[in-house]
Amino acid sequence: MKRNQHPRAFLFTVLWTLGLLYLGSVVHATGSSLACPDWPTCFGTMVPEMTGGIFWEHLHRLVAGGLILLFSAATYLAFRETPRFPWVTGLALLGIGLLLVQAVLGGITVLFRLPDAVSTSHLGLAFLFLALATVLSTVTADSWASGIGPAPGAATALRRTALVAASLTFLQSLVGAAVRHTDAGMACPDVPLCLGEWIPPFQHGLVALHFGHRVLGILLLITVLLTGHLAFWKGGNRRLRRLGVVVSLVAGTQVLLGFLSVHYRLAVVPVSIHTLLAASLLALLVALAGLTWAPGPTSDAGRDGSVSEVPGENGAAAGATAAEAVHPFSAPR
Repeated sequence: MKRNQHPRAFLFTVLWTLGLLYLGSVVHATGSSLACPDWPTCFGTMVPEMTGGIFWEHLHRLVAGGLILLFSAATYLAFRETPRFPWVTGLALLGIGLLLVQAVLGGITVLFRLPDAVSTSHLGLAFLFLALATVLSTVTADSWASGIGPAPGAATALRRTALVAASLTFLQSLVGAAVRHTDAGMACPDVPLCLGEWIPPFQHGLVALHFGHRVLGILLLITVLLTGHLAFWKGGNRRLRRLGVVVSLVAGTQVLLGFLSVHYRLAVVPVSIHTLLAASLLALLVALAGLTWAPGPTSDAGRDGSVSEVPGENGAAAGATAAEAVHPFSAPR
């Protein structure tokens, strides 16, 4: 049988979205957000001279347009190929709606000269779309029914911590966007202290916003490390163990990059990578949470918790039956 293509298309969409978020951070960090003062054209044309800030801003628009086309193609493939779960197509249509609203918000951001609330909402909606695309990529993957879920008894605890960590990552990203767009990035110009104190005076709102971002970052790090611990020691298979290690490393690196961003006075490289890692962490945690509903290890699991693949249709059918029994992503087609 011909292998379905929509799982790969959704995965490519996730990677494309991560690249777009990185590019958007570069646009802001380089002061290129208003390099094209009009929208949807740039100085009245769709093919401006790609120099200076115009290069970054117009490239960002082109890549965003490419994302709409790519995700629309993935949605078309999902309708044509009949995905594992019937709600996949509905979620994909919702994703197209989010992208269209996101495009309009991008235009409003430019036309109204970067209002803080709209700019922050623009980033928040991008993270929501990334989470949605990650769910679609996770549940449609060919490996879903091959025993990649957690071991019996570990799913509930791992799911809860992963969902809490993903929610905190999204909230932290919104606060970070507010810090960036309100120019609060240097409200605390020293690290790890803030204005020379562990708890600074909150006489100015920007100081409180910046310090809150730091405190939430530490809370997020603790939650992600707990998630990684559960995934590594209780997950029951190599994929979850690897995810546990990766999310822990990404979260630790993210905190370090936050400090480096302040230390180097919001230099383009650390700030942009800081945004990229925040988006990557969200995608990894959403994928990890999604995998807690996948079929878990079977009786063929080895002593080390790994799962030997069951070849043929019988193994896939057994995995699908287990999936229906243990997770709410029911009614596979």
